[in-house]
Amino acid sequence: MKKLKYISFAIISAFSLLSCERDLETAPTNQANEAEVFKTADNAETVINGTWAKFNDDGTTYANIGYSTVLRASDAMGSDVAVLTNKYGFATAYTFSDLSNNTSSRASFIWSLLYFTINNMNNVIAKIDGAEGSQEKKNQVKGQAKTLRAFCYLNLASFYQFSYLKDKTALTAPIYTEPTTTNSLPKKRASLEEIYNLIKSDLTDANQLLQNYTRNNKDKIDKAVVNGLLARTYLNTGEWSKAAEAAKVARAGYPLMAPEKYKEGFNDINNGEWIWGHGQTQEQSSESYAFHYLDVSSSGSYYYSFMADPYFKDLFDTNDIRYSLFSWDGLPGREGLLRYAKFKFKANLIADIVYMRAAEMYLIEAEAEARLGNTSNAVAVLNQLKSARNANVYAGSLAQDAVIKEVLIERRKELFGEGFSLSDIIRTQGKVERKPFTNPDGTAIQVQITTPNGTVKSVNGRGHTIFAFPDQSSFTPNSNYYLFSIPQKEIENNPNL
Repeated sequence: MKKLKYISFAIISAFSLLSCERDLETAPTNQANEAEVFKTADNAETVINGTWAKFNDDGTTYANIGYSTVLRASDAMGSDVAVLTNKYGFATAYTFSDLSNNTSSRASFIWSLLYFTINNMNNVIAKIDGAEGSQEKKNQVKGQAKTLRAFCYLNLASFYQFSYLKDKTALTAPIYTEPTTTNSLPKKRASLEEIYNLIKSDLTDANQLLQNYTRNNKDKIDKAVVNGLLARTYLNTGEWSKAAEAAKVARAGYPLMAPEKYKEGFNDINNGEWIWGHGQTQEQSSESYAFHYLDVSSSGSYYYSFMADPYFKDLFDTNDIRYSLFSWDGLPGREGLLRYAKFKFKANLIADIVYMRAAEMYLIEAEAEARLGNTSNAVAVLNQLKSARNANVYAGSLAQDAVIKEVLIERRKELFGEGFSLSDIIRTQGKVERKPFTNPDGTAIQVQITTPNGTVKSVNGRGHTIFAFPDQSSFTPNSNYYLFSIPQKEIENNPNL
């Protein structure tokens, strides 16, 4: 698969610093190149385009390609994906031996990816006002840069520290808002509150800067994306009314898909429910490698390691369109594993990547209303989503705890494989739930499979294989094993951490 290439990559890398890691691709500032790339607003936009391409499609291995690495790791470390540990890619994330290890390649890759993007956006934000071009164009460029910077800091806040509602003063990661060079002074870690204040400030500014902007594809950031990120941010910080309002704004114009559409593979950015994503073409398709983990049913999918926990299937009503996507695998070596065919490659083995959907916004609104105590409103919003999936509507208790629990279960059902598992566990101060797929007496549960020759037979159902942390302690809330670690090289190069 070919990687996207932009002329801005070569230019911007001449004065980019990925945090303080001296071993990464950096060089002294080239004033001529810098002056040229920021001479016009159109030129400055190529920095965003190039950075977005690198953010999505660049990588160090087939398991570390772009931002989808974060999403896959988040789900592998959760409760509902039963990762095949004999398959390449995310077995170490599944066993919690990867991102807790500050010398791992994935820990280094994710940290570097986020700070590279932050630094490039800092350059755009610092220089766009002095560029040639209309004010409208400059507003668009600055608004998109501020949003992408906020998005990176939101990931740092979500994965590198415990919940804001547990301790907003907890130190997390350094804040850089100015362009850095090899001579820049490395900074200390900022608190969650400081990081979230920057995120909210950036997104609020972007909301104004992009008010007159209409995008031409869903890779681009517009007001809907900004409000979706604001909704996520306010949900994290417990500002429930603001979360609900931002979610409603974000989903306006993005109707929930028809039930049968759900079965098409979650591979097309043109799906009317998608608010934000990353499109792929045959020539520019590096991030499609993510689907080799997610797609467990197509013959061309090579890794197919994100099988579903059998207990996850039990959360669904049998009439739910999503329930029809489950099947027990009957292929040799895979007998008894539970497929969940939500994700499927397009015919040419490429697939677009989803980052934000209207369904998530319904769920944010429902959760926020429930946490405000407006449980009737919460249930009304939740049932709009359930009805769209042909699921039974919620008709249970309107007690706050009961409604919140129902919304969080629906998040797991609806957002499976989209990268929210671990971040939700951290946000809600929950814990990973995994248990053997056995009867009460300890014997394996039998399931019916169909073999390739059409024979139906009973075999042992297979689910999770990891039931504890690496030190063999039980899964608990607020475990350090949930947190992504700051790379050892960063610690060595930044004494102020």
